Amino acid sequence: MNAVIVAVAVMLILSLLRINVVLSLVLGAFAGGLTSGMGIQATVESFTEGLGAGATIALSYGLLGGFAIAISKTGIPDLLIAGMLNVLNKNGSSNRKGLVKVLIFLLIFIMAIFSQNLIPIHIAFIPLLIPPILKVLNMLEVDRRIIATLIAVGLIGTYSFVPAGFGAIFQEIVSTQVTNAGMVAQASDVPVAMAIPILGMLVGLGIAFYVYRKPRKYKNADVETATLNVNVSKTVIISTALALIVSLIAQIATDSMIVGAFAGIMIMYFTGALKWREADEILSEGMKMMAFIGFVMIAANGFASVINATGDVDSLITSSLAYLEGNRSLAVFIMLVIGLVVTMGIGSSFATVPIIATLFVPLAQGLGMSPLAILCLIGTAGALGDAGSPASDSTLGPTAGLNVDGQHNHIWDTCVPTFIFINIPLVLFGWIACVFFL
Repeated sequence: MNAVIVAVAVMLILSLLRINVVLSLVLGAFAGGLTSGMGIQATVESFTEGLGAGATIALSYGLLGGFAIAISKTGIPDLLIAGMLNVLNKNGSSNRKGLVKVLIFLLIFIMAIFSQNLIPIHIAFIPLLIPPILKVLNMLEVDRRIIATLIAVGLIGTYSFVPAGFGAIFQEIVSTQVTNAGMVAQASDVPVAMAIPILGMLVGLGIAFYVYRKPRKYKNADVETATLNVNVSKTVIISTALALIVSLIAQIATDSMIVGAFAGIMIMYFTGALKWREADEILSEGMKMMAFIGFVMIAANGFASVINATGDVDSLITSSLAYLEGNRSLAVFIMLVIGLVVTMGIGSSFATVPIIATLFVPLAQGLGMSPLAILCLIGTAGALGDAGSPASDSTLGPTAGLNVDGQHNHIWDTCVPTFIFINIPLVLFGWIACVFFL
């Protein structure tokens, strides 16, 4: 049996059985390595070598988590909550509830989009924005699964379609890998090719809103219903704004989230927005909140290293397509599913594209697919699985924010909903685009 399928299947089944994701990744990696004939020693070495690649990501998220918590302690997020509750508590509460829900959904979706380009902090906005809003979400009895889906669509849809920030990186990877595989491509063509698949994600999001429209109660949902008056000094607001600007500039200039987070924290130290006597406790709290993501990302890199070392990704592709006899529709569907399996396993669409492009491009050319259809195929196959994967930061991020009170399960409340309402529409609309429209 193919080692990639075994590894991913073991990891996903264990995760669905509520086994810790880190343990599931480790056991999945060993199952794949042993199935491929690598042996225990070779599997251990490959897994260990891959761990280092996740250390930078883990440290980045840890510092960003500390930075986010430091900002939340200034009281600025409470101003947002106060404003929402003030609107909610005015006359005509039923209408006001609907208005507040819309405002929250728009705020979260816009922040998810901007986190990929205008303010390229990726998922670092989640621990800053989501935990304070949970009080209001509980009061409104909003099903948190729709929030997880909303964030994932904002993250994945943006970098797949908008050619700026992380989107520019992803689209450059797609065009470069396609070119290296034998077909000249431009990054500017990727948004055009991805338009229909992204439409599918939006359709899936609309369906998710309908499915999760019913109220869902959470414990400790009571919040003060009186109008809140939050006082935050202008000095703190200015200092925090300066910290955010410096963090953004430092991150863009150095292309390092670590440097960006460090710069922001230092500004908050020296301007007094972050009090010295409270700093250690606050930063430690933020790092602890993001530690789970860090460990999962480290384990995911070890898992990906073993997957690549087995050599079974190539055999999975070639064996799956060997019996198609030129059937373009079936070939496209199988290639999309393979992209889904690979990305679900390693948890990164950015890392999946180089793996699949080498074989997918020549096969697609042999099937007579147009250049735009091939870009759509590679981009969609890469993006597939980022939602729904237990090891993806597009699912780990929402969970980190929504589960601060222990009432949001990573697998059943984030991964499963995002798989159903993002991956399935992506497969369907990506297949339609590749076969019929492009």
